[in-house]
Amino acid sequence: MAKSSADDEELRRACEAAIEGTKQKVVMSIRVAKSHGIWGKSGKFGRHMAKPRVLALSMKSKGQRTKAFLRVLKYSTGGVLEPAKLYKLKHLSKVEVITNDPSGCTFTLGFDNLRSQSVAPPQWTMRNIDDRNRLLLCILNICKDILGRLPKVVGIDVVEMALWAKVLQGLEAATNYVDDMDEWLGIFNVKLRHMREDIESIETRNNKLEMQSVNNKALIEELDKLLERLRVPSEYAACLTGGTFDEAHMLQNVEACEWLTGALRGLEVPNLDSTYANMRAVKEKRAELEKLKATFVRRASEFLRNYFASLVDFMISDKSYFSQRGQLKRPDHADLRYKCRTYARLLQHLKSLDKSCLGPLRKAYCSSLNLLLRREAREFANELRASTKASRNPTVWLEASTGGSQSGNSADTSAVSDAYAKMLTIFIPLLVDESSFFAHFMCFEVPALVPPGGVANGNKSGSYDDDTNDDDLGIMDIDDNDSKAGKTSADLQSLNESLQDLLDGIQEDFYAVVDWAYKIDPLRCISMHGITERYLSGQKADAAGFVRLLLGDLESRISMQFSRFVDEACHQIERNERNVRQMGVLSYIPRFATLATRMEQYIQGQSRDLVDQAYTKFVSIMFVTLEKLAQTDLKYADIFLLENYAAFQNSLYDLANVVPTLAKFYHQASEAYEQACTRHISMIIYYQFERLFQFARKIEDLMFTISPEEIPFQLGLSKMDLRKMLKSSLSGVDKSIAAMYKKLQKNLTSEELLPSLWDKCKKEFLDKYDSFAQLVAKIYPTETIPSVTEMRELLASM
Repeated sequence: MAKSSADDEELRRACEAAIEGTKQKVVMSIRVAKSHGIWGKSGKFGRHMAKPRVLALSMKSKGQRTKAFLRVLKYSTGGVLEPAKLYKLKHLSKVEVITNDPSGCTFTLGFDNLRSQSVAPPQWTMRNIDDRNRLLLCILNICKDILGRLPKVVGIDVVEMALWAKVLQGLEAATNYVDDMDEWLGIFNVKLRHMREDIESIETRNNKLEMQSVNNKALIEELDKLLERLRVPSEYAACLTGGTFDEAHMLQNVEACEWLTGALRGLEVPNLDSTYANMRAVKEKRAELEKLKATFVRRASEFLRNYFASLVDFMISDKSYFSQRGQLKRPDHADLRYKCRTYARLLQHLKSLDKSCLGPLRKAYCSSLNLLLRREAREFANELRASTKASRNPTVWLEASTGGSQSGNSADTSAVSDAYAKMLTIFIPLLVDESSFFAHFMCFEVPALVPPGGVANGNKSGSYDDDTNDDDLGIMDIDDNDSKAGKTSADLQSLNESLQDLLDGIQEDFYAVVDWAYKIDPLRCISMHGITERYLSGQKADAAGFVRLLLGDLESRISMQFSRFVDEACHQIERNERNVRQMGVLSYIPRFATLATRMEQYIQGQSRDLVDQAYTKFVSIMFVTLEKLAQTDLKYADIFLLENYAAFQNSLYDLANVVPTLAKFYHQASEAYEQACTRHISMIIYYQFERLFQFARKIEDLMFTISPEEIPFQLGLSKMDLRKMLKSSLSGVDKSIAAMYKKLQKNLTSEELLPSLWDKCKKEFLDKYDSFAQLVAKIYPTETIPSVTEMRELLASM
C-alpha cells in the first residue's frame, strides 16, 4: 500500500514552517483535494474542479488551556505552502461524509460560527478511506479530549469507526513490536558483523600462516637446490686442483671440466634467479669456483706447453725420422696427431672456461711444431738436390759470340722440375693438413680448410695421406649451439696470424730448390711456374691462407728468376749494337727460334702468360736492335732489314701457326719485310731508269696546276725533250734490265730470297712503266713509245 501523506515528515515540517510564529504545534498534516458542492433541484450533489490543499491539525497550549485548530494551506506559485484558512475546532459541529461519492473519501466539516450558512461548505476528498478515517478519528479524538464533546457525525457508522480505530491501534502495537524487533535485530546484526569481522580476521591469520608454511616449505626446497648447486664434489675439487694430466686420467679431467663449466653457468643470470645472484653465499661460491677455474686453467696450460715441446724434441732427436744421405724420407705426423688428439677435448673445455688461455697455448704449439716442419723441409730439400742428377744448360742463348750449335744441343733437365714438383707434392698437402689440424685442435671457429673433394695437392688426388679425416678430432663443439657468424671473421684473422707462426721460415727451403733449379736450367722456371700455379689454384679454403701465401711467394720467386733470365737475354741482344759492321742475318734470329721451341716444350698449365710476356720482351728488343743496326749503314739498311725479317719469318713459321703471340710478331715482321723490299726495289729501279721516271714525275706535278694541253709547251717537257729522254733511257733497255738484276743480286747474302725479290722488282717496274705510258698517251697523244706488253715480254724473256 502506498505511504499515506499523514506520515510524511517533510510535509509536516513544511506546514510548521508555514505557521511559524503562531506557537502552534502541528499534530497531523495530510494532502486533500478541495471542491465545492452545489444544491440542485434534484437534490443531487455536484462538484467544481478540485484544488490541491493541505489540512493541518494544530494545537496551542496556554497555561492549563489547550486550543485546537484546523488549518487549510495552499501552494503558492513557487510551490511553497502558505496559510489559507483557519478554523477553530471548538466551533466544529458537524462531520458529514458525502454519500454521493461511491468511494466514501469525500466529506464536509460544518462550523457553527460561519457567517453565511446558505453557502455550501467546502468538500475535502482524501486519497483513500484510511486517510479519511485517520483524519476524522484524529479530529474526533481532539474534540473529545480537549473540548469534551463530539460533533455530529453523518454518513459514517461510529461503531465502524471505533472498530477501525481499534485494525489501527492493533497495527500500531504490531508496528511498535516490529520496531522493537528491528532494533533488536539491528543490535544482533552489529554483533554478528563484529563476529564476522573477527572470524575473517582469524581466517586471514590462518591463511597467512598456511601460506607462510607453504612458502617456508618451498623456500627450504629452493635453498636445498641452491645448496646442491653450491656444493663442490670432493672428487672434482681434487681433480681440478691437483690431479694428473696423463692419458689414463683424461676422462676424470674432462668430467671435472664439464661439472665446473655447468656450475659456473648455473650461477649466472638467467640460469639463476637474479635475487639469488646477489646473495652473499652465491657470490662467495662463485668466487670459489672462479678460483678453481683459474687454478685448473693454469695447471692445464702449463702441462700442454711442456707436452708440445717434449713431443717435438723427441721426434727431432731421432735422426732416422728425417731424410738422410741416399734416402728421401716422407714426413709422417700420424703419431704426433694421435697423441695431440688425446687432449683435444681438454682444449675445448679450456676455451669454454677461459678463452684467453688459448693464445699462449697456440703460440707454444706453433713454436714447437715450426722447428719440426723446418727441419723436415730442410733435410728433404738438401737430399732432393743432392740426389737429382742433371747437367747445367747454358744461360747464354742469344749472345752474338756464342757458337751456333751450342744452344741447340741442350741437355735434358726435366729431373730438375720433377724434383721441384716432388717437393710440392710432399709438403703442400702436409702443410694444408697441418693447418687444418691446427685450426680444429686449437678450437678456431672457421670453415673447413680443405672442402670435400677439394684439390689440396694440385692434382686432385685427395688428401696428403690415407687418413682423409686426419683433421677431424672426433669431438663435438661445446659451443655448437651458439651464434658463430660474428666470431668467424675474427677467428679467421687470428688463425692466419697463428699459421704464420706455425709455418714461417719453411719458405726458405722452397726458395733454395727454386734457385738451384734456376742455376741448372733457367728455362725450367716455366715448368715450375706452371706446377706452382696448379697447386695455387687448388687452395680455395680461407683457413689455408698461409699455404696460399707460400705458393704465391714461390710463384713470384720463380717469375723473378725467369725475368732475370729474360733481362739477361735482352742484354745479350742489345750487345749486338756494339758491332760496327753488320751484314746478313743476325745470329740471335735463328737462336730465338730455338729458344722459343724449347720454351714451348716447358709450358705447363698457367705458365702460358709468363712465356708470352717473355716473347713480347724478346721480340720487341730484337726488332728495336735490328732497326738500330740498320741505321749504322743506310746504304745497305733495306737489304739488312729484309734479310733479317725474312729469316725471322722462316725460323718461326711453324711456331707462329700455334702460338698467337708469336703469330702477332710474325705478321709484324712480314709487314716490315714488305716495306724494306719496296724501298730497296724502288731504289734499284730509279737508279737504272732515273731520267724516265723523273720526266714522269715532272708531268704529274704540273698536272695539279695547269691543264694537260699546256704541259708540252713547258720548258723541258716538249715533244723534243720527250724523244731525247726516250732515246737515252730505252735504248738498250735489255742491258739496263740486266744491270738492274745484277745490282739486286750484288749485296744480297741470302740467295734464296733473290727469285722472289726479282719477281717483285719486275712487277714494280711494269707498274711504274704502265703509269708512264698512260701519261704519255694523255699528254703527247701523237708520240709513240714501246708498249707495256712489249716491255712485259722483254722482262719475261730475261
